[in-house]
Amino acid sequence: MTSMEIDPGLRACEPHWMPFTANKEFKRRPLLFSRAEGMYFYTPEGRAVIDASAGLFCVAAGHCRPEIASAVHEQLQTLDYAAPFNRGHGKAFEFAERITRHTPPGLNRVFFVNSGSESVDTAMKMALMYHRVRGESQRQLFVSREHAYHGVNFGGMSLAGLVNNRRAFGLGLPGVHHMRATVQAEKFIKGQPEHGADLADDLERFARLYGGENIAAVFVEPTAGSIGCLPPPKGYLDRLRAICDRHGILLVFDEVICGWGRMGADFAAQAFGVTPDIMTMAKAMTNGAQPMGAVVAKQHVYDTITESGPERGVEFFHGYTYSAHPAACAAGLAMMDIYETETLAERARAMSAAFVDAIFSLADCPHVIDIRGIGMFAAIELESDGVPGARGHHLQKLLYDHGLNLKNTGDALLVAPALVMEPRHLDEIATKLRGALTAA
Repeated sequence: MTSMEIDPGLRACEPHWMPFTANKEFKRRPLLFSRAEGMYFYTPEGRAVIDASAGLFCVAAGHCRPEIASAVHEQLQTLDYAAPFNRGHGKAFEFAERITRHTPPGLNRVFFVNSGSESVDTAMKMALMYHRVRGESQRQLFVSREHAYHGVNFGGMSLAGLVNNRRAFGLGLPGVHHMRATVQAEKFIKGQPEHGADLADDLERFARLYGGENIAAVFVEPTAGSIGCLPPPKGYLDRLRAICDRHGILLVFDEVICGWGRMGADFAAQAFGVTPDIMTMAKAMTNGAQPMGAVVAKQHVYDTITESGPERGVEFFHGYTYSAHPAACAAGLAMMDIYETETLAERARAMSAAFVDAIFSLADCPHVIDIRGIGMFAAIELESDGVPGARGHHLQKLLYDHGLNLKNTGDALLVAPALVMEPRHLDEIATKLRGALTAA
């Protein structure tokens, strides 16, 4: 359809080049929301659509929390912007301190960014500089996993183990090697698989092949997220930690999706009992109300970099115009109040079993070939119709008409509702998923 053929009522859609969207298809039939509240989006016609993916894993406390809106509004009337280079404002320091109340012991130095993608690239720079100032500048290699997703900047794209990135944008950065993903032959496993810890030995093999002394860091999502909820096999993360320690490699957890209660603990690091050297986060830290991310490093990483720098100069030559933006910090602090007073991590842990059971009850639906779930996160894997991703894309649109919103990656439907979900919301999500799967 050319611009001359577009319905005049839809012409306003044309200038917006939408991200990760089939633009031509969308603009022929826009799927729009006009407002949101609690567990629901609402279409321009007023139809309620229950949000089964917390926006994009970020709206952990439910939509349009007035506490967050008021905090942002007040902040923008008081201090709308402060340059983050060689200047500061109180809320940035306060928010950093509040974050460290929830991170694992030792992870206590917070570097603010604006997204999960920026947090991953920042962590890569931290790892390279940490080793360089220690006299080990030969550590230039990174290790990630197949099926991993680490954002869309060139660093994270290179770490990611997704073929479509390379089909679209080339090979990415050199010196990145990928371990096998923790995909299991056995299907319909609830929680952590019993087998597969030995997959971590891929890192030991890389250390022998390329030299462990040449590897800067290993990046893993504790539970792989965007590809479709791959929980770590029991003992897998512990094994990675031990191999990293043996070779002096930094272990980085990408907690952009897993963090802030999704795994039934503050972070997946605590849920699985393994502490990384560096941790990335974003999404739920402001409840999605303001763009923000962060990298949290262990004390020794921060000290090594800052103490090696000049007495009167910049130690870590990196940052963003909007790092620690006042409005984002205000949103984050308001979210911390909600997160703590409403005990969102504990609520997620208490609801997890019922949530996973409800999603697994859909195993008999047409085209379902696997279901995986842990914490408040699950994936329903659909049988391909011959064109990878086509069935998942079709279902994602069909669910909008059935009154349910969620994200798909390829032929996997990702279910990750807000942590304030109640049993009635879970029943509604499962019922509408069954209806759409049966109708597809």
